Amino acid sequence: MSSLSYVSPTSDSPWGTYLSQVDRVIPYLGPLARWAETLKRPKRALIVDIPIEMDDGTVRHYEGFRVQHNLSRGPGKGGVRYHPAVTLEEVMALSAWMTVKNAAVNLPYGGAKGGIRVDPKQLSMKELEKITRRYTSEIGLIIGPQQDIPAPDVNTNAQIMAWMMDTYSMNVGATATGVVTGKPVHLGGSLGRVKATGRGVFVTGREAARRIGLNLDGARIAVQGFGNVGSAAAELFAGAGAKIVAVQDHTGTIVNRNGLEMGSLMETLRRDGGVGNFTGADRTDTESFWDVDCDILIPAALEGVLTAERANRTKAKLVLEGANGPTLPTADDVLHDRGVLVVPDVICNAGGVTVSYFEWVQDFSSFFWSEDEINVRLDKIMVDALKKIWDTAERHKISLRTATFAVACERILMARQERGLYP
Repeated sequence: MSSLSYVSPTSDSPWGTYLSQVDRVIPYLGPLARWAETLKRPKRALIVDIPIEMDDGTVRHYEGFRVQHNLSRGPGKGGVRYHPAVTLEEVMALSAWMTVKNAAVNLPYGGAKGGIRVDPKQLSMKELEKITRRYTSEIGLIIGPQQDIPAPDVNTNAQIMAWMMDTYSMNVGATATGVVTGKPVHLGGSLGRVKATGRGVFVTGREAARRIGLNLDGARIAVQGFGNVGSAAAELFAGAGAKIVAVQDHTGTIVNRNGLEMGSLMETLRRDGGVGNFTGADRTDTESFWDVDCDILIPAALEGVLTAERANRTKAKLVLEGANGPTLPTADDVLHDRGVLVVPDVICNAGGVTVSYFEWVQDFSSFFWSEDEINVRLDKIMVDALKKIWDTAERHKISLRTATFAVACERILMARQERGLYP
C-alpha cells in the first residue's frame, strides 16, 4: 500500500480505504498496471488559511483545502464540504473517488474535492459569505471552467456556489458561470441538479434490484442520512411502491415497519431540518438502525459508517451507497461473504456529477434543457454505465466495486498512457 510523506493512513481511514480499493483492482488492469502508482498520488493538494472578521469584531482563522487527484481525462470536478471534521486526508480520498466516479460514467473530467474545517451552523449568514468568498479567492489559483469546477457537497448549497461564482468572476473580470456547478437556476444552474444524486441512487438501485430479482413494490428500505441525497432517493423509491421503514439523520432515528408516510415526513424535514420530531414513527437509538428489518440499505450520510460489525448485523439484501466511502473494506468482505450486493458509491451516487456535467455544458453553450430532458439523459448514462460494470463483474467474477474501479481505472490509465509524461 503506497503512502505519502504528509499522510499516514490507517486501513479504516478514508485514504486508507481508497488505497485498498486500488490494490484490489490492480490484477485486472493488465499492462496498464504499470501506471497504477498514478492512482495513489494526488496531482496537487492546496492548503489555505482563511482569516475572516466575525460579527463580534474578532478575527478567526479557518483551514481550507482543495485537492486535484488526477486530471488525465479533463478538468477537475468535485464538491466542497463545510464540516468540523474535514481533513486533508479526507479531501484527498474524496478527490480520488471523484476521479474514479467521473471515469466510471465516462464524463470528460478528472477528480477533485475541497473543504473547510468549520461548523457552518455556528456562523451567521454574513460570516458564511465571508468564509466562502475568502476561500474561493485563495483557491482561485487552481480552479476555473477549464481547470477545476467545484460543486455543492456536505453543508454547502446553491447559495454558496453563487458566492463562489461571483467571487471568481470578480477576480477574473468577467462573469464565469462555468466555474462551479449546483448554482441557482437563474445564475446558470441546471434544472434537476438538486435531486440528481438521489435520482442516480434510485436508478442504479432499480436496475440492481431487477437483476437480482428483488421486487421494488413492497420492498423495505432503510435510509441513513436524509439530506438532498437520502430524501430524494427515498421519495423516488416510495413512488415505485417501496416502503421506507427507517430513517436516521443527525436529529434522530425513526422506525415504522409499515412504512413512513412520505408527505408528512418531507414536511417535517422542511420544517425542522431533520426527521427527529416526526410523529408517525417510533424513536430508537442510533445503533439499532443497523438491526432494522429491511431489503435495501441506503447509507447516504458520511464515510466509514458501515463497519464489519454492522455489516454482519444488517438484514439488507442490497446496499446502495448514496454517501462517499460509507463502507469500510472489511465490511465489504463481510457483505460479499453474506451474499449482500453492494452498488458502490463511485457509480451509485454519480447522478449528481452527471447533471453537474450537463450544467457545465449548458453554461458553455448558453442553451438550457428542460428537466425532462435532463432526467432522460441522466437515466440513460446511469443505466449504460451500470450495465458495463455489471458485465465486467460477471466476466471476472468480482464485486461491483472492484468492477467499477476496473472500468474506471482502465479509462484513467489509458488516458495517462496516451498522453505520456511531460516533460
